[in-house]
Amino acid sequence: MVRPAAKRDAVAHLRSQFEMSERRACAVIAADRTMIRYRSVRPDDSSLRLRLRALAQERRRFGYRRLFIFLHREGEPSGITRVYRLYREEGLAVRKRRTRRKAIGTRAPILVEAKPNARWSLDFVHDQLENGRRFRVLNIVDDVTRECLASVPDTSISGVRVVRELSALIARRGKPGMIVSDNGTELTSNAVLKWSQDHCIQWHYIAPGKPMQNGYSESFNGRMRDELLNETVFTSMAQARAVISAWMADYNTTRPHSALGYQTPAVHAAKLKAMGPVSPPLRGSELSPIAHTAPHGVTLAETLLSAG
Repeated sequence: MVRPAAKRDAVAHLRSQFEMSERRACAVIAADRTMIRYRSVRPDDSSLRLRLRALAQERRRFGYRRLFIFLHREGEPSGITRVYRLYREEGLAVRKRRTRRKAIGTRAPILVEAKPNARWSLDFVHDQLENGRRFRVLNIVDDVTRECLASVPDTSISGVRVVRELSALIARRGKPGMIVSDNGTELTSNAVLKWSQDHCIQWHYIAPGKPMQNGYSESFNGRMRDELLNETVFTSMAQARAVISAWMADYNTTRPHSALGYQTPAVHAAKLKAMGPVSPPLRGSELSPIAHTAPHGVTLAETLLSAG
């Protein structure tokens, strides 16, 4: 299908090269004269294009929906349809990274009370410095508010360090109802087991080889990998701590979250606090176990402690 702009160019070419009249040129290419004479009455959008390109350059892994949220915050009256059109015309589409094949099957939702500190999730993500030295980042996420509560980068993070970071976080924010993590050696260490027992905090381990049972933390790690770690060259641990800390603050207070209706986690948390201490469970939840206790055959933390 030939677009109107191409037909206008064809008519102009016939008139200039073969000295045809407009009527005859339109008849040759079967074009309507009204379409050939039409001139766009759209308002000038050069400033919006410039701002959209600047935002896309600043937020390289954001699609048009999140960019529209930022423009709306700045007072831009244009609708999402116009922003999407300019987004496509400017060639700003985000390149999709190759993803893993997803498992097929039904998954039972988890009952989570809709209030802050109802449940935290822990997980590690890895990266390396410019010189090749590897480091890890301990991420702690509130599963309800989707806030990143802590993001701790270091070259080595032991169970004792995990306990120290959790204690400092509880002193600032309060104690969680439960904590979910995988079966990493740091998270199944005696230091962690004793700490959870002393603080009377339920600690649930996901089944081995089932990272989807820790989906909130895995999702956050994916966003961090895509938007920060893959886009940044870290030259030192000091620089890594500063950049990760700034990104965490931006994630909590500025970045719109699609699962929260494009609100920021901080705004969503404030709304939940305003609802009061008693909140209904999240929609779609049902009563089901959080995860299986690991390692296999161990049901009480005291058994691991006694085993040394």
